[in-house]
Parts: sequence; C-alpha cells; structure tokens
Amino acid sequence: MTATLTQLRFDPALPWWAIIALAVLAGLVGAFALWRGLRGWAWRGLAGLAAALALAGPALELGTRAGLSDIVILLEDRSSSQDLPGRAAQMDAAAADLSAQIAALPGTDLRRVTVGDDDDGTLLGTALSRAVAAEPEARLAGVIALTDGRLHDAPMLPQGLPAPVHVLLTGQPDDWDRRLVIEEDPAFGLIDQEVTIRLRIEDQGAVPPDQQTGSVNLSLSVDGEDAQTVAVPLNTSLSLPVTPRHAGQNVVQIELDDAPGELTDRNNAAAVSINGVRDRLRVLLVSGEPHAGERTWRNLLKSDAGVDLIHFTILRPPDKFDGVPVNELSLIAFPTQELFLERIDDFDLIIFDRYSVRGILPPDYYLNIARYVEEGGAILVSAGPEMASVESLNLSPLGRILPARPTGRVIEEPYLPRLTPEGQRHPVTAGLAGDDPEAPDWGRWLRMSEVTPEPGAQVAMTGAEDSPLLILDRVGEGRVALLTSDQVWLWGRGFEGGGPQLELLRRIAHWSMKEPELEEEALLAEIRDGLSVSLTRRTMADDAGPLQITGPDGTVTELPLVADGPGRFVADWTAPEPGLYRLADGDITRVLALGPAAPREFEETVADAPLLAPLTDTTGGAVLRLSDGVPDIRQTRTGRAASGSGLGGDWIGITPRDAAQVTGLDRRPLLPGWAWLLLISGLILTGWLAEGRRRPA
Repeated sequence: MTATLTQLRFDPALPWWAIIALAVLAGLVGAFALWRGLRGWAWRGLAGLAAALALAGPALELGTRAGLSDIVILLEDRSSSQDLPGRAAQMDAAAADLSAQIAALPGTDLRRVTVGDDDDGTLLGTALSRAVAAEPEARLAGVIALTDGRLHDAPMLPQGLPAPVHVLLTGQPDDWDRRLVIEEDPAFGLIDQEVTIRLRIEDQGAVPPDQQTGSVNLSLSVDGEDAQTVAVPLNTSLSLPVTPRHAGQNVVQIELDDAPGELTDRNNAAAVSINGVRDRLRVLLVSGEPHAGERTWRNLLKSDAGVDLIHFTILRPPDKFDGVPVNELSLIAFPTQELFLERIDDFDLIIFDRYSVRGILPPDYYLNIARYVEEGGAILVSAGPEMASVESLNLSPLGRILPARPTGRVIEEPYLPRLTPEGQRHPVTAGLAGDDPEAPDWGRWLRMSEVTPEPGAQVAMTGAEDSPLLILDRVGEGRVALLTSDQVWLWGRGFEGGGPQLELLRRIAHWSMKEPELEEEALLAEIRDGLSVSLTRRTMADDAGPLQITGPDGTVTELPLVADGPGRFVADWTAPEPGLYRLADGDITRVLALGPAAPREFEETVADAPLLAPLTDTTGGAVLRLSDGVPDIRQTRTGRAASGSGLGGDWIGITPRDAAQVTGLDRRPLLPGWAWLLLISGLILTGWLAEGRRRPA
C-alpha cells in the first residue's frame, strides 16, 4: 500500500462569484496603491488574495491504492469442427500448456471461455465480446484464442482492444477438404416441369496432386429412389435439372463420392426440398346421361379454384332416333378423338358418371384409356344401374383395369353406407363416420349395383347386404376408383340428415390424382422446433414399425411407433444433430433434412483465420499454428512487439497493465482556519508598518 497525492480540491465557503469578486477587489486596491505611490501596496494585495483563497477552502486529497492483477482471456473453440481427427487432442494439450505458463506469471489471472455449437455456427465473435466486456479494461493484458479460425459472426468481434489478441490455429498445414456448395435452389416447382439447382464442387486447402482430377462423380436421388450418377467438373458452377413428380415435398438428395484423405465427408451431401405444385388440375367429366346426381360432381369440381373442368353430358346417344336433324341441335358434337386419343395425357383425372357403352367410343379408345391409367393416369367410375346391364363399362376393353366385376344384379332397397376395416384405415374414408364407425350419423341411400371385387382391390365402404360400395385399386402407375351407386346426391339434398358428400367425393378425386395427404401407405414427418420431429406412419396393415433411422454419420437407430387410430402410428423424435436422415419402414422410405445437410461448422473445415487477422493486426497480436508447437508467453511493455521467434521457437506477449484499486481516501485542508487568520493578519500588519515608515531626511 502506498500513499499518493491525488489532487487539490476546493470547498468554498461562499459562492465562487463572491470569492472571485473579492480577489479582483484585492487586485484593484493593490493597483490603486501602486499608482498613488503608497508604501505597502503589495502586502495589502496579498492579504486580499489570501482572504479569497481562504474562503475557497483548498484541501489536499490523499489516497491509498492496492495493485491489481492482470487478466488474460483464453478462448477455446469447442465446436463440432474441432472434433475432426487430431484437433481435440491438439487443443487439450495447448490449453493445458498455456494455462500453466499463465499461472506461473506473477500477478496474472486466467479467464477460460469455451465456445460450443450453435444453430448459427461458431459464434466466436460474440463470445469474445462478452468475455472482454465482463472484465475491467484497465486489467486486460491479452487474449489467446484456440480455434480453427472459422467463425460465423465476424461483425460481433470487439474493436479497439487495449491488449494484444493472439490466434493459435488447430489442424495441420496439409489439411484439405472437398465440399458441395448449393448456390441456388428453388423452393417451388410445377409438377412434371424442370427446375434448376445451381451448385458447385469446391476444393479447399492443400489438395494432393492425385485428387486434382478436374471432375468427380455426383449422385442424385429424388425421394430416396435409385440414385443417378454423373461426372461433373470441379470448382465450376453448374446447373442441375430436376423434375418434381408429385405434389408436396420432393426431397432431392445430392452426394459426392468421398475422397481419400479429405478432412470430412459431412459437407459432401446436400438435400434440397422442392414443393411440387400443380399449375391446375385438369379433370374430364363425362356424364352418360342427365340424372339427379349429375350436378353433384360438377359443383364439387367447379368450386375448386385449382381445377380446370371439362364436362360433357351425352344427351343424345347414337342409338336414339328422334327425327331431329343434326344441324338443328344446339349442342356440340362429342370430340371423342381429341379427348381420348390426341389429348388424353393432358388430364389428371377422367370421371365416368353413369356412363353406358353405346358405341360412342370405339374399342381402341378404351384401350388407350387403359394405357393412360397404367402409365400414371386416373379414372373414377360413378356407376348407376347401367353397371349391371349389357352396356356396362366392365364389358368394354376398359373392364380389364376396373377393380370389380358386376354380378348383373341391382339392389333397390334403403341401406346405410358403412366403412369397412380397410375403410377405417384408408385416408380417403378414415374419420368420415365420426367417433363411432359402426353407427355413422348420416342418411341412407336407396340403390346400388352388386359387384365382386378383384383380388388386391381395397373395399373402403359397403352398402346393402354388405356388398362393396366404394372400391379403390392401383393399376400399374395409375389409380382406379369405383363407386357402385349413383345415390350420393341424397346426402347433398339432406335426405334423412344427409352426410359428408362433398368431403367423400373430394377425397376420392384427390386420391385418384395422387395427392400426398391421401396416400394410404405413407411416412409423414412434421418438423417442429429445432430438431424435434413428429412422425406419422399410415398403412393398411395391422401394425407398423419400428422405423429404421440412418443418421448423417451412418449410424442406424430404431424408433418404435405407437398406434393412434386405425392404420395410423405415430412417434415423437428429436435428432441428435442437424443433417440428412433416412427413414425406412419396409419399402416405405423418406429423406428428412433437419437444418442444413452439412451444418455451418462443416461448410469450411480447413483451418485459416482471414476474419480474425484484422483484429490481431490492429492489436499487435499474431496468428500461429499449433502444429508448429505451443508458443512461449512473455510479458512485453506497451508499444513493444507482442510476438516473435526465438531460439526456443515462437513466442507471444501479454502487456502488463499496472492497474490499481483505491482503498482509502483522506482530505486535509491546505491550512487550518487559525493559520489563514494569522497569515492574513500578518500581511495586513506588514503592509501597515511598511506604509507608516518614514524616509530619512
């Protein structure tokens, strides 16, 4: 502890203007006495000034202070990129060595700060700013950062630090890595129309000569299907065409072949999610004859803004002879060739509503419709009594793809449509009957055709005598739905309370057009917050799971599923880290991208410090590699070099700050009051005596 004069302070007894006025008055009196030649003028002036000074109350402040230790911040980057081979051990050894050296320095304290993983990458700048702000600036002697130099918040780095900042890089000088960079990816794409993904394959670091081949193999897979492999050039931006095949999420998985010797393969893959949307759904509705339920289909489809509907009603079949000349008919002729040969592939769904085979379409047209379904199209047959007649579509060449065969019998009696066990699982009909599928709260229908379903077809609803009412089937790449009654319009008219007419017909139509939310075999994933996922498995089987989950690092885990209703199994799951995950349950697979396929930690993995170099330069610090050894720590004065090389290797410096803390404060008047009184009185007396002296004659 040492005593030191801190400063001279004043405690005035009068306002400062009064004290200044007194001092000025004393000066004027002295000046007047000098002008008149009076003896003792100087003593009078001094007496007035002493009185003014006494009224100002001068005092000395004496403080005692204690020296404070210097502070050195050791910042350790423990993010995921430091788990690359050799880096963790390298950092542990360096942190232990530096801690021991700092502990050996007299009057120096160490503050260790750890930077971990964050969704936004390595926030080293934020951590450094907070660490510096938490310490008194006057005590900060230096900052040492153990890192690979890759940070993602450079604007947060502190500016104007009073102490040197040193960066010690992990890794090896010959490290290199190859990564896949997605430059541009579309969020949406029209179904069956190409969109473009722009990407680049980039090499970083000391690439070995045998890897400088100029091209690498790139594999592309959509929704987990078989991958296609192409050779692409290195370090060149290129466009990759992709075609969304269905509505909803189309996950495009892109992967590079692993290169021997590269730092990591975590940045060799990417997942691009493209939301497939339809320009407009094109539906052809053909009504075989006018009937009470005809407008049901028309109203449903016309009310959907995303549907383009073409509707033809056959008012006058060829076998009808009424004597009316064709040129006097007000309706157009049925363009069968254009619709069923030339432009049939333009439609997403064809609906035959009470259609009878009356010679309007030649056999080749039916064969073309069957070909259209097998290649991915869809037809929906809403049948009436004609289904049991000789004019049934089943007797045409189209019959080979229909999911049921009519027995020739029409059942005309009231019945209540009911869901089958399959219907309670199938998303087209699941939930329609409310809480009690055995006793649905809806009205009865009055007529249906009796049919025998084909093997493999799914009977979702039954009617009178438990005969199939709604049959769904897949044919090749397409789909076929058969409704064996034309009485659904009774629900729309509110007969006996009505029923879910519009919802049933909407689901049938959209299932036929392969809407993802109506797939009976599906694996759905809803990403919640962060890495939390809600998984739903829909199936027609009695049980499902467990899910096989393959992580970004290749590890496989099993996740059990819990029943949540007929044909529905669910589970909640939290991924251990961001990346690409492959989910599988039997033949059902899904690719799930949680966060970026390669976290920001692995976007750039070769150690370098371009973002930290400006800070080290302005503070006099250095950027060194730990592969060259842990540098010695020295104490250097302010303004001297804070790094260098010696016989023992590299060294870095910290700047002692000589900071101190005031522990006591004492104020003492410059003179006590009686001393001021004696001083002023003495000056006045001296001036009076000097004035009263006579000069010799």
